[in-house]
This record gives sequence, structure tokens and C-alpha cells, in this order.
Amino acid sequence: IPVLKLIIQQSNCFMVISDSRKVNSVVDRQRALMDSGELRAGSKMGKGQRKAADYVLETSVAYSESAGGLGGIVGGMLGGTAGAVAAGLNQKHTSVNLNLTDVRSTQQVSASEGSASASDLGAAFGGIFGGSVPAGLGAYTRTPEGKALAAAFLDAYNKMVLSVKNYTAQTD
Repeated sequence: IPVLKLIIQQSNCFMVISDSRKVNSVVDRQRALMDSGELRAGSKMGKGQRKAADYVLETSVAYSESAGGLGGIVGGMLGGTAGAVAAGLNQKHTSVNLNLTDVRSTQQVSASEGSASASDLGAAFGGIFGGSVPAGLGAYTRTPEGKALAAAFLDAYNKMVLSVKNYTAQTD
């Protein structure tokens, strides 16, 4: 969910409405402060401030599999340093689904599927970076699973945006 929120927010195609426990907890605390008179005068914490969601995005991971056997075979054939790098090759394949539903009509507006693969050169990262990937690459680029998942969601989201652009509401 965090990677999807990031993708959606940065695309500027939709406005993300957060309804998490943390946000609701802060809102409840602010309402209590407002009711007790502790908020600064002019604070805009009152009725009519929250936006209603127009759409709900449902997500699912259709499959996620590993195809690591090839690295071992290639590694055995190459031997030495090249063999160690190839043996560390770990291919991840992921497929995800996104379903966008209009809240008012409950009609499904879009269904999209995205897929991606990511390779993890474990031995190469270990040799070059001393076992760690630079922090600037973010949490979703640290593992092949994370790379494949983020890329699959981005692929599905891009397909969903195109689908929504071409969507024509039915009149029946």
C-alpha cells in the first residue's frame, strides 16, 4: 500500500485520501483539543473539512515466484568470480491486479494487471557495496521481491490510468 500511495500521489492523476488508523487517531485527538478549547483561535478543525473518496482501489498480488535455479547452473559452468556472481543471480517474477471502483455507483471502472521481473545480483552487491545497497535507493529497491513488486504495481497503475482516460460511463 505505501508504494501505491507514493506512485498515485506523484502521478498527480488522483488525490489520495488517507483513512489509516494513525490519521484517524490524530483527527480524534485534535477534535478533543478543539472541544476542550485548547486549539488556537481560528484553527480550521470543524465540520465539513474532510473530503469524501470518489473511488476505492483494491489490490491483490496474483503471483510472486522465484526462478533462482538458473544462477546456480550458470555459476557452476563459469567458475571463479564470474561463477560466484552468476550463482547469486536470483530472478523474481510478480504479477498484481488493481480494481478501481466508483464509490457512488459501486460500478467497477477499471481492472488492470501488471507484471515485472527483477534480478538480484547478491554476490555483486556483496562485493561492490560490502553487503548493503546504498540507502538512497529506497526500501523497495533493496530486495528482488521489492523491486519486482514495485515495478508490477507501477505497470498495473500505468495501465489503469490509460483505461480510466478511455472510460465512458454507461447510462443504464
